[in-house]
Amino acid sequence: MANRYLLGFDVGSSSVKASLVDADSGACAASAFFPEREAPITAVKAGWAEQDPQMWWDNAKLSLKKIMAETGATADEIKAIGISYQMHGLVCVDKNQQVLRPAIIWCDSRAVPYGEKAFNDLGAEKCLGHLLNSPGNFTAAKLAWVKENEPELFERIDKIMLPGDYIAMRLSGVANTTISGLSEGMMWDFKEKKVAQFLLDYYGFGSSVIPDIVPTFSIQSEVCAEAARELGLKEGTPISYRGGDQPNNALSLNVFNPGEIASTAGTSGVVYGVLGETNYDPKSRVNTFAHVNYTQDLNRLGVLLCINGTGILNAWVRRTIAPEGISYADMNTLNDSVPIGSEGVTIIPFGNGAERVLENREVGCSIHGVNFNKHGKAHLMRAAQEGIVFSFCYGMEVMQQMGMDIRKIHAGKANMFLSPLFRDTLAGVSGATIELYETDGSVGAAKGAGMGCGIYKDHDEAFATLKKLAVIAPDEKNRQAYLAAYAAWKEQLERIIK
Repeated sequence: MANRYLLGFDVGSSSVKASLVDADSGACAASAFFPEREAPITAVKAGWAEQDPQMWWDNAKLSLKKIMAETGATADEIKAIGISYQMHGLVCVDKNQQVLRPAIIWCDSRAVPYGEKAFNDLGAEKCLGHLLNSPGNFTAAKLAWVKENEPELFERIDKIMLPGDYIAMRLSGVANTTISGLSEGMMWDFKEKKVAQFLLDYYGFGSSVIPDIVPTFSIQSEVCAEAARELGLKEGTPISYRGGDQPNNALSLNVFNPGEIASTAGTSGVVYGVLGETNYDPKSRVNTFAHVNYTQDLNRLGVLLCINGTGILNAWVRRTIAPEGISYADMNTLNDSVPIGSEGVTIIPFGNGAERVLENREVGCSIHGVNFNKHGKAHLMRAAQEGIVFSFCYGMEVMQQMGMDIRKIHAGKANMFLSPLFRDTLAGVSGATIELYETDGSVGAAKGAGMGCGIYKDHDEAFATLKKLAVIAPDEKNRQAYLAAYAAWKEQLERIIK
């Protein structure tokens, strides 16, 4: 029997990864990413961040070429293509689908004043009631910056798109987008269930700049003759799924239903939960987007909590405080020599810029409660990891206030989730069971494509082979000690932010 493969691309700001998944076994046959060193981000001015979309395309081609060679797969064997991508970017193209300027990517902050002005002018009730967020520093506000600062270029724009929309356009020659994608750019009206015309009118954008809307899981377009020749794919291969990186990470972990949570903890940390009712945080401490399975008939919202100071703090502690040359595993062993709560040492971990969960305050990282006669390096190392977990729990309280019942957390076994201390503390404070899986974004995108083209009837079938690596249940014996340590940390944070 001939092989049936699903192809997934994950377009990040550091690299583009491609994976081939065997549609029948669910196994990943091969993965590759380019560039092998981090892709460049151009910062013409402080706070700016731009990338050339052609670079994403070139890296997608290189990644695809490598996995095709490694597996010996043929173009005929690839049955569908899915795309995951860095969220909130802005790509502008003209009538000939030529890129007009470098993409303004997610970490570019130039549009903050444009979003804040819209929020103040339109009012919190209008923005939160319809967009579920402030217009903030998202795609619509980035386009407002282009309109004001590059008016001649703005006049030449035919369509705007997200990074994943751009890759789909290069594959197919067709520009389209999804409701989930529009929501992450603040261009979807959840109350009216249509494009947010009031925000387009406020900024002075014609609605024609929005590409056609296609369902997230559907045959959105097909590989065109030109892309087939360039990439070695078969003309007519369906492109049948796309999702932003955090919704797609949740999909990759089979998180689709209300109350389910997906989490990552790399340099920064994310907790992404699914909500079944339309709601928002009145202080905009978390963001709410349409999840991958949201439709006009099914409310499935992704509530996104982002903590900037996560793995970056643990890495700083290893470089600066821990004994020289120590591994992360050895750090964890040393941490075990200190009891829960680090004998009164608390670390506030917010040393990587302004934190949305703190209403965009920049409070920095601070260390409290050190006794020179009692505390040593191990106390500081443990307190850092506890502080990271406590920041997650602080944000999860906001999600619970929105109606989310957090009982289970799905995560990939990577980064901070490799640490037993991190996992045990998160389970101990939150009371949630943590399940660790082996997956990644490009594999998830491939399986999403299988759902979109009908190879899988639903997400349960698509992710039936998802490999569970570990289950961490809350430690009831030490629950009170965890909660007391969290209460002390929270009291210290609230002193700082008053």
